[in-house]
Amino acid sequence: MSDPTIALVSVGLLSIACQYFAHKIRLPAILPLLVVGILVGPVFQLLDADTLFGDLLFPVVSLSVAIILFEGALTLRYSDIAGHGNMVRNLCSVGVLVTWVIAASVTHFVLDVSWQLSFLFGAIVTVTGPTVIVPMLRTVRPQTNLGNILRWEGIIIDPIGALLAVLVYEYIISSQSAVSHTLVAFGKTLGLGLGLGVAIGYFLGVTLRNHLVPHYLRNTAVLTIILAAFAGSNYFAHESGLLTVTVIGVMMANMRDVDVEDILEFKETLSVLLISGLFILLATRLDLNAVADVGWGAAIVLVSIIFIARPLAVFISSIGTGLNLRELALLSWLAPRGIVAAAVSALFSLKLEALGYAQAEIIVPLVFLVIITTVVLQGLTAKPVAALLKVRAPVPNGFLLFGASQFSRMLAKELIKHKIPVRVADTNWDAIKEARMQDIPVYFGNPMSEHAAIHLDLNTVGTVLLLSPYKQLNPMIGYHFEYTLGKDKVWGLTNNELATRPSHQVSKDYAKKLSLFGEGVTYGYLASAVSRGARIKTTPLTPEFTFKDYLEKYSDKATPLMYLNENNRLHVMLSSDETIPRAGSKLISLVEAEMLESEKELTKDAEEK
Repeated sequence: MSDPTIALVSVGLLSIACQYFAHKIRLPAILPLLVVGILVGPVFQLLDADTLFGDLLFPVVSLSVAIILFEGALTLRYSDIAGHGNMVRNLCSVGVLVTWVIAASVTHFVLDVSWQLSFLFGAIVTVTGPTVIVPMLRTVRPQTNLGNILRWEGIIIDPIGALLAVLVYEYIISSQSAVSHTLVAFGKTLGLGLGLGVAIGYFLGVTLRNHLVPHYLRNTAVLTIILAAFAGSNYFAHESGLLTVTVIGVMMANMRDVDVEDILEFKETLSVLLISGLFILLATRLDLNAVADVGWGAAIVLVSIIFIARPLAVFISSIGTGLNLRELALLSWLAPRGIVAAAVSALFSLKLEALGYAQAEIIVPLVFLVIITTVVLQGLTAKPVAALLKVRAPVPNGFLLFGASQFSRMLAKELIKHKIPVRVADTNWDAIKEARMQDIPVYFGNPMSEHAAIHLDLNTVGTVLLLSPYKQLNPMIGYHFEYTLGKDKVWGLTNNELATRPSHQVSKDYAKKLSLFGEGVTYGYLASAVSRGARIKTTPLTPEFTFKDYLEKYSDKATPLMYLNENNRLHVMLSSDETIPRAGSKLISLVEAEMLESEKELTKDAEEK
């Protein structure tokens, strides 16, 4: 494409199309992005990143990788490592070292690549990343403990593996100078990267904590300062910028009372726009002849990474954790490489090629082969492998309640009593804080955000109930989770405005979902009843006291919500469902305060007699 404007717009359109396609087929987006990049680049030669950006290509890729590493480091909280057991810590420490050494050794001896480049390649392929792991977990639906291990390994290992690659690269660069200056140059890079990173990270943390920057400038200010730190660090110590921004992210993530949620949400828009376009552009530079020149030795490297390095890293990391062989087998099989591996490999390859480093051009083809092979092979086989190993979670019977009102909290507590998995989500911090104080599992934020896709565990969730007063957000969350969980898995409260106000009309399909707890049960009705003292109560149904008897006794003084059948399966009461609970079921209802008082008095009288 000769027109740069058309070329850039085309990259944007292609990236969005790839993201949408990946969303539909439930595979990591990196795969269609790389395939499209290869097609429009080396195959059909419609786009050439070098021609499009010229001398700006290297700075664009460098700044993009700096942003990716900073955002990844913002998720690296020490409490997350400690909170998910020895297995995650071991995989992100001992496991990284095992994969690094094996991948580097095989690459050196099989492909006759220098030790420096072999260890750089080994460091790059240690990372998995949440962008490739999370879509697979949704499809595989492993047991909760395995899902937590894989998800948190992906989150934590992203910046750790990238940092290891940065350190190896710094060593390669410094070792080009005289031997007497190698340690000095390497030490200068480490010292400046760590020192500047800690200083700027602390400065930004204090700034955010004390609200010294207006809220509307927070994201822009942090991003600008990060890029300035990256450039300044590189100016004073060659290629120390990536280490600096990674340390800044880790510092900010672990400072007390520093809210980085807004910055992480900002990443969602930035990542789709920046990262998606970046990988199409990087893939256009892939030399297919270079891939072919790697030869069959690349297959040996791939086999060693997938079938030797990963299983050995998992088994060594599992010592003392109590995981059985079937669980370890699944952990060994699921380790797809993703966005950080592709970005870092392209960046370092560009830098080393510019410095005239021999064999530097082999890094990108090798890393891309690892990415494509692991994503395709493991993405297509993970579900049957998990089923064969019998480590898939049972059919999810838990509930996600969107809206943390007092009614929602009362309902969640009742479900917990009956050992039904439940989680409450809301964007209102005060409501979430109240739920936390009652030991209710919570998610603070928008449950359809990218942050939620990584951090919100949906393995046990089979149904979503929309119980919030947010009339604009409820439909979007409803459509999102209907796609994620399937049809008839999302239900919401009616607002009694659909039939009377033309401006509030919704689609017929969505209107059918607004039948939760029966006709006329609105958010306002529930909130009002709770404020009057209504409480949730479970009533056993028997052949002597049927559901019909219950309705006659309580009349309009109770609202049936759900019931547990004789098999302990929970059913939600809907105005569109004519099924009624049978004898042996346990009926969960919202009972008015006056009825509760009447029952107390009857009980008291019976005890006195």
